[in-house]
Amino acid sequence: MKTAYIYDAVRTPRGRGKKDGSLHEVTPVRLVTTLLDALKERNSLDTSLVEDIILGCVTQIGEQGGEIAKTVSMAAGYHQRVSGVTINRFCGSGLEAINQASAYIMSGQCSVIIAGGVESMSRIEMGSDGGAWYMDPSVSIPTYFVPQGIAADLLATKYGYSRNDVDTFAYHSHQRAALAWKNQYFQKSIIPVKDINGLTLLDKDETIRPDTTLEKLSTLEPSFVQHGQMGGFDAVATQRYPEIEEVKHVHHAGNSSGIVDGSSLVLLGDEEFGNKTGLKPRAKIVAFAVIGTEPTIMLTGPIDATQLVLQKAGLTIDQIDLFEVNEAFAAVVLRYMDALKVPHDKVNVNGGAIAMGHPLGATGAILTNTVLDELERRNLQRGLITLCIGGGMGIATIIERV
Repeated sequence: MKTAYIYDAVRTPRGRGKKDGSLHEVTPVRLVTTLLDALKERNSLDTSLVEDIILGCVTQIGEQGGEIAKTVSMAAGYHQRVSGVTINRFCGSGLEAINQASAYIMSGQCSVIIAGGVESMSRIEMGSDGGAWYMDPSVSIPTYFVPQGIAADLLATKYGYSRNDVDTFAYHSHQRAALAWKNQYFQKSIIPVKDINGLTLLDKDETIRPDTTLEKLSTLEPSFVQHGQMGGFDAVATQRYPEIEEVKHVHHAGNSSGIVDGSSLVLLGDEEFGNKTGLKPRAKIVAFAVIGTEPTIMLTGPIDATQLVLQKAGLTIDQIDLFEVNEAFAAVVLRYMDALKVPHDKVNVNGGAIAMGHPLGATGAILTNTVLDELERRNLQRGLITLCIGGGMGIATIIERV
């Protein structure tokens, strides 16, 4: 079996996913072509060597539909032999793209693939593509469907995380992200997004609040009370988990992942690609795993996926130097750290999606960027990336510097 190497990793800044966000005027295609241009320039890349582009994208309609992975290849002027495929594993899509690309390379079927993801949440509304699980009662009722926000509050209730616990975690996310930007820890990967005249629209993650405090966070109203109580989803949750008398609603906009626009790409190849081009790999893919979990609570998947990927890699959790656990909601990461006994000083050391946002299809690739840069900065060896996924799934990948 061949080794899949990471030769480069780039991402856009994340812009607020609203009409007044800095990236609202930028189409999803242009978010990705900005990065394709950067990969080509940074690596003097002969694009005829690239065999495929695998792109994660969750809401594949409108500008993000029509097989956007092939579209961006053409729009960026890559060689016509470059193919493309767009995939959807909900929040895990960007990491799934990297894992699929790695599998192609490791099996010897491909030599060079660009993988990553994109989501323009200001232009394409989350959930606008529909879905049977929450729209078809014959599916949703027998499977105890609840929205993710209810699942997050259910998770916090079941494992005893208070409003202060989740707010404190959110506060640290913003503080860590602000410090990372102040110290330019992300500069190696960030590609500024420019308008058609070449003027910079955004060169920094837009949603960080360095001045946030626990007092400010404590004033925010919980986001999912109405859905839970008036929508009847609290009753569904307690029916599925009868040991819980009532769901305590602790999550709000300040301790949940931000809605943002963004894209990220990773250049993956085998050893022959490096020999041919003179490029040096930065890291290798050690192992990857996906797993299904109980769908109502939905958000515990990173724990199971981490245990599985460690087993596949023949490693213990103590042999992982840094963890990137997607901050979909604060309780997700709190439960992860408690269940696996991972200290907070190894997890999301430069903040996460609570501070910087979660562009659904791109986040897994962004986290790969983040942990790789930080491993290099600290001269550490191994990083683990993991995300919870709607419907009750988890995904995890281990990378190792070379």
